[in-house]
Amino acid sequence: MTSYLIQGAAPLGGEPTDLLLTDGVIAAIGPDATGAAPTGTRTVDAHGLVALPGLVDLHTHLREPGREDAETVWSGTRAAALGGFTAVHAMANTYPVADTAGVVEQVWRLGREAGWADVHPVGAVTVGLAGEQLAELGAMAASQARVRVFSDDGHCVWDPVLMRRALEYVKAFDGVIAQHAQEPRLTEGAQMNEGVVSAELGLTGWPAVAEESVIARDVLLAEHVGSRVHICHLSTAGSVEIVRWAKARGIDVTAEVTPHHLLLTDELARTYDPVYKVNPPLRTAEDVRALRAALADGTIDIVATDHAPHPVEDKDCEWADAAFGMTGLETALSVVVETMVEPGLLDWAGVAQVLSTRPARIGRVESHGRPLAVGEPANLTLVDPAARVVVDGAQQATTSRNTPFQGRTLPGRVVATFLRGRATVLDAQPVADHVPGGTR
Repeated sequence: MTSYLIQGAAPLGGEPTDLLLTDGVIAAIGPDATGAAPTGTRTVDAHGLVALPGLVDLHTHLREPGREDAETVWSGTRAAALGGFTAVHAMANTYPVADTAGVVEQVWRLGREAGWADVHPVGAVTVGLAGEQLAELGAMAASQARVRVFSDDGHCVWDPVLMRRALEYVKAFDGVIAQHAQEPRLTEGAQMNEGVVSAELGLTGWPAVAEESVIARDVLLAEHVGSRVHICHLSTAGSVEIVRWAKARGIDVTAEVTPHHLLLTDELARTYDPVYKVNPPLRTAEDVRALRAALADGTIDIVATDHAPHPVEDKDCEWADAAFGMTGLETALSVVVETMVEPGLLDWAGVAQVLSTRPARIGRVESHGRPLAVGEPANLTLVDPAARVVVDGAQQATTSRNTPFQGRTLPGRVVATFLRGRATVLDAQPVADHVPGGTR
């Protein structure tokens, strides 16, 4: 394995230093790094760059098996590496659904074969995501994939008895239920956020209470059974207050916000461009302000992409017929820089917390989200904070093109990504020979 001497990087935005990556770990930091470099070490000029622990996404849709026209594990994790991610959690809404040990092991193996980022499958809570019968939670947890996060994302576990049983079941192996909080009866036919804009456009509204009521129920269920619950893609100011109350009460709840909910609002629905159609919907400017403040104060624990690729025909159509979802792996860090770092709401150490350390902890991924310290796994990313990049979906690595940031200029650029000391991205380009077999 090639060793890398990273010269002049600023860990978490601090004082510049040198880091030596060899044998899969951070072997030395500081003045000793150069002298400890073995023969053949490759030097990376990182002056002006910020070093972060490799990013971890708790909410990624890789679509394989079954929808390879939208994304594959290979293409999705390549996009993840370009976005600075070294680990992703692949959601269960594949075809077949990842509700058995066999399917989650298939996804896990595909990730290992691709080699761009570690893939941790998320197991379905219910068989076929149908909300009627618990899936093989224990078998998935005991499989080679060692599943610890379970979600019917795309569907709410709406039955309170079934949700309680799931919360009780996963306690045996320290798992977590990640809830897609959407009361189905309150969102039948919903197309966008319920509010002034939906009324003016004549589109069926998606009320905030449809999310908030489920979160309120589930944090109380988690308290009752003494289990962990995680709230996917929290999107309203009211949801923030419920999670804040629950945490103050000592309930074991965590929550995520997506990059698009930190930046975009329901005003974009006025364009009728289906690229802005997403579940949960884009909310109001007031909600966006509340989400940013909650991420800054720790009420919302992490940023997760909810990367949801779709083929052109599923998005290039009328709004009502379009699929819900947006891509996000390659732009997530830049959106966090724009919405949280540049306004002074988070520093780079805070970015590491919300995009690496906490997601790894919630997902029980031990080798990621670790400190940039000697002896730790060499999973890290180098970011140019001064760069400004115009988003071009046609140039992205993801198979699909449904980015909501097309044409926007975003701050920050991932220059390099290292997975266990192996470069997957250098000079902002994927490294073709990072795995045996080279390009695909």
